[in-house]
Amino acid sequence: MLEKALKGEFDREEALLLFGEMYATAVAGDGHVGPDMVRLVVGGGLGGGAALLRLATLHLFNQILPKEFKFNARIYVKKDRYYDITTYGEDAAGFKRLLAVSAPSAGGGYLSEKFNGFVEAAKVEVRFDKDSIRLTKKGRVAADLIISVGGVAVKYNVYLRNEVGLEFKSTDRSRVELAARLLRHAGVSAEVSKAGNRGVWRVEATTDMLAAGREELRKALAEIVEAARKSVGEERAKRWLEKLERGRVLMEGWPKYHVGLVEGALVVSFISTNSGNIEREAHRLEKMGLKRGVHFTVKMPEESRYGYIYILKEGLAYAAWLSVHSKDKDQRELAAVFVERILQRAEEAGEDVRKKVEEIVKEGKAWRSLTLKDFENKVEVNGRTYVVKVIGGEAVEEDRGGKKLLRIKITAEVGRVEGDHTIVDRVVREYTITFGRYGGDNTAVGFAYARADALESGEAERLAALIKALTGKEPKMYRMKNGRIMLVCYGGHLEGFKRYAELADAIERWLEETSRR
Repeated sequence: MLEKALKGEFDREEALLLFGEMYATAVAGDGHVGPDMVRLVVGGGLGGGAALLRLATLHLFNQILPKEFKFNARIYVKKDRYYDITTYGEDAAGFKRLLAVSAPSAGGGYLSEKFNGFVEAAKVEVRFDKDSIRLTKKGRVAADLIISVGGVAVKYNVYLRNEVGLEFKSTDRSRVELAARLLRHAGVSAEVSKAGNRGVWRVEATTDMLAAGREELRKALAEIVEAARKSVGEERAKRWLEKLERGRVLMEGWPKYHVGLVEGALVVSFISTNSGNIEREAHRLEKMGLKRGVHFTVKMPEESRYGYIYILKEGLAYAAWLSVHSKDKDQRELAAVFVERILQRAEEAGEDVRKKVEEIVKEGKAWRSLTLKDFENKVEVNGRTYVVKVIGGEAVEEDRGGKKLLRIKITAEVGRVEGDHTIVDRVVREYTITFGRYGGDNTAVGFAYARADALESGEAERLAALIKALTGKEPKMYRMKNGRIMLVCYGGHLEGFKRYAELADAIERWLEETSRR
């Protein structure tokens, strides 16, 4: 393939991409990517012969590269018939820029964390042809925008209608996949989809997605809007430019967090091989008010390997609370920008991720927003309706055999509704839910108990109604061997209890003291 490309018998750009994909995959399996180095390890029965064959292929590959991306690779003999094929320094930076384009991806992300090193080295170039501004047959303003990375370029159509729209269409799906990949390098989460039933594929993005992109992209789009200001109208142009500027403010100084779901759980993380970047971001989170080991965890990079910052669910929720309720203005503003940035990244990641992040942010902002005193709510449990009126409550920590427990005590009147809104069987008592940490993952679980005849007397349902009224979530109910009824609460219930000013501080303190750092 490379020989044919060199002779003009095979498309050079396609050859670059295909070989780049193969080499990136090989490095991901048996290699290493550092800040100024790309290394492929070759060993086994073929030994030096296999290494020389790969080196010869790299030299042939080098001949079809654009001048600015040419590189030198060398073989280093290691122990036990192992060989390193390595590129260093400026050569490595150029090589990684090409590998960044061609490395395999799926679902918007790379198939190996090693590819993140390619991405960090990728230099995105964006430009638009000023002579390409035109009116389409439908009277819309259009322009051509070119994005290139590692010498590989794609021309997109930009349309100015009710919003700024960017689009690339082709019957060649691989070409559309490349267009989506280059867009992701420009900071826009974009996926390939079918355009009708005629074998046409497309990738597209609109204003909000584009505003979250890299500076090079936002600047080029702003130039297109400015050039077409008279055609699209002053008010519309101003609105689009404000969105693009807002994207700049959100992006400025902030790294690109990964936001996604793993088996239904939210993952918010920042990955880097640079220890300074990791520490700087950790310091920013602490300045915001988050606590290391409680709201986020840190692993520093070692020997050019990746380090990371992982934001826990509690950390995102607490940042949301700080963004509204912190008494420190600087802290409040910093948290607000962080939360908005994560919401923006969630929007790019898809509907399921967006809903999950919005749910956590909503919960966080609601912390300490309610009081138990005079709280009243009506809920349904097992097809029966109950009215819950809270008189008071508290959360206290206790030690039991060296284990820290959290007891939430609520005094309330719970009555059942019958017929035309008639409340019967009103019972006033103190209810207790005891939380502890359990299992290998240190999960917070709460237990409450009712006597053996609780189902017949309605005591278990009243307790379940109280928990559901306060947290919005019904507990699980089980009959134990001794006949007693056990009600089980989980993290979602604890989050619900944190909405109440009388309980929030003790819950937050207990979670911090019992966390594994």
